Amino acid sequence: MKKNIAVIVMTFALICMLAPFALAEEAKAVASGDSSVKALAALGAGLAIGLAALGTGIGMGVGLSKACEGVARNPGVTGKITTTLIIGIAMIESLAIYALLIALSLLINQKLLF
Repeated sequence: MKKNIAVIVMTFALICMLAPFALAEEAKAVASGDSSVKALAALGAGLAIGLAALGTGIGMGVGLSKACEGVARNPGVTGKITTTLIIGIAMIESLAIYALLIALSLLINQKLLF
């Protein structure tokens, strides 16, 4: 499992290091009117919302699991745990909403939406 995570992190780091070169090519493509920029914007928007949904789903699942364990161990503090859980889930959900706004702004900026 750790090996898979290391491979994913290294792949992401490599993509981040090569991104400036890709963006320079995209700037040239915009000047020439190439439509690959729109395709990359759509891909970026899809990846942004997909990764955000994945991360927030995992975070909410872990939080709910730990809250259930806490209630099972000490039923007397159910109210406090529930309140903290709801606030935490709201904070986690706000991250998904931010990703949605970024994805929509990418699509609107490239005139793929509206």
